[in-house]
Amino acid sequence: MDLRESILQSTLEVFNYKGLKFTMDDIAKNINISKKTIYKVFSDKEEMFLELVDYLFDGIKDAERQVAEDSSLTTLEKIRQILGVMPNSYMEIDFRQLYLLREKYPKIYEKVEERLENGWELTIGLIEQGMAEGIIRPVKLPIVKMMLEASLEQFFKRDVLVSNRITYQEGLQEVVDIIIDGIAVK
Repeated sequence: MDLRESILQSTLEVFNYKGLKFTMDDIAKNINISKKTIYKVFSDKEEMFLELVDYLFDGIKDAERQVAEDSSLTTLEKIRQILGVMPNSYMEIDFRQLYLLREKYPKIYEKVEERLENGWELTIGLIEQGMAEGIIRPVKLPIVKMMLEASLEQFFKRDVLVSNRITYQEGLQEVVDIIIDGIAVK
């Protein structure tokens, strides 16, 4: 792991127990480097956070590709897993705190929104494959995409998860289950 990645990984760890109130000192202490070393890699906290957004989403996209390439899974299993994919190294991250980004770090929040809105090709392709196989009923793909995006964006815009003591992973899984299975008892 290079220094840049070590700092980003440390940022995730510190964020998890301090939320957005962490300092560069906290990150440096967490990985036993000087704050000065961090500033050689990142000019400020905002630049580091912007890169962290890409780091997180790139990790999610890598995990999605792994699911899509898993020949032991059916198309429906792939869709379910891709919609709720979370790399193992992200399981401890308290994504519920990201709703605070909107007011404190609007530029970073915009980056999160941008990444949420893009990169759906693999998921859409699998849903289309499921429709062709007859295991997914014909659906309007822009509506499915909008429902997923809107759900995730609401997690980041409001404190609904925190106030209801629901983890991000539980909330995401509930959204996936409702989209895949509906709400009707079968």
